[in-house]
Amino acid sequence: MNNIIKGNCEATSELKKLVEMVSISNSTVLLRGETGCGKDVVARAIHQTSKREGELVNVNCAAIPSELLESELFGHEKGAFTGADNRREGRFEASDQGTLFLDEIGDMPLPLQAKLLRAIETRTIQRVGGKSEIKLDLRLICATHQNIEKKIDEGLFRADLFYRINVFPIEIPTLAERKEDIPILVTHILNEIRENGSKSPSFEDSALTALKEYVWPGNIRELKNLIERASIIFGDKKINGKNVRENLLKINLPDFKEEKDVLWDLTSDLAEVEEKKELNHDDSSMPHPNHYKKWFEYLDKIDLRRHLSDVEYILIEGALKKNSGSVTAASKSLKINRTTLIEKMKKYSIPKVGND
Repeated sequence: MNNIIKGNCEATSELKKLVEMVSISNSTVLLRGETGCGKDVVARAIHQTSKREGELVNVNCAAIPSELLESELFGHEKGAFTGADNRREGRFEASDQGTLFLDEIGDMPLPLQAKLLRAIETRTIQRVGGKSEIKLDLRLICATHQNIEKKIDEGLFRADLFYRINVFPIEIPTLAERKEDIPILVTHILNEIRENGSKSPSFEDSALTALKEYVWPGNIRELKNLIERASIIFGDKKINGKNVRENLLKINLPDFKEEKDVLWDLTSDLAEVEEKKELNHDDSSMPHPNHYKKWFEYLDKIDLRRHLSDVEYILIEGALKKNSGSVTAASKSLKINRTTLIEKMKKYSIPKVGND
């Protein structure tokens, strides 16, 4: 189990318990979770922890054209349709005595859902163009990132099929919910990169901290892509927090200079307002709310979370420079606690140059 599902945080430990519980049975499992959170890994863990002697057969229902999916799943007889020159076994038969993993089942065409429902209920299938019933012994695992209940309401997914596959539902945690596992995941991914003959960098503590602070909308898949990108950019060098933020999670600013200038002017305006507030000790200099509406013209051109991190970094660096490196004075300028500023300096790998 630990060789398949990496990590030991609370969310991951709970996930492993559910996998262990269901693996000893033959019950149908429905894996739910965001794209990239590792539903295929959990399916593999369930299969390998079970006593099934057959293969784990994966089918991505979203990746196969709808007109080919039926033949892919159930196979076909010779002459069943144009181009069917030979009899062919489908994925159901290939998974006999093993496990069939239907990924992205929410994308399965509605007409095919009825045939799948019958196969689940009877434990038998018919090849396309065939008449004989083929009895099978397999474990079915389904997965989706979609809201199946909403699709049922919209008439795009059969309610009776949902109840058949929702015997033992497992919600896969996002990477944001298991950030404490990131160092373990990074080590595992780096080992895979080395095994493939590529150079792999090493991540310093500040780099791992930066990774933990990111929101990971693409989950583990995005983390893998980032580490692969790091191996290309840095080779076998060390990576610190600043490298992660500036080279690996760098904000994508607008391409046009005019838009960049507008964004910078807006930021400068707000900084100027804050300075006036500090001098006047009141809020009378706050701009009219319409001032902020300008931002909305550009929100589709930036990643807000990354932009805010960049702005925070610039403000902290500027405050320290303005106060000759004094953390105490800079924290007063920024109106935050000294300890909070020190934590943020560590977060952004900003060196402490003063003695206070």
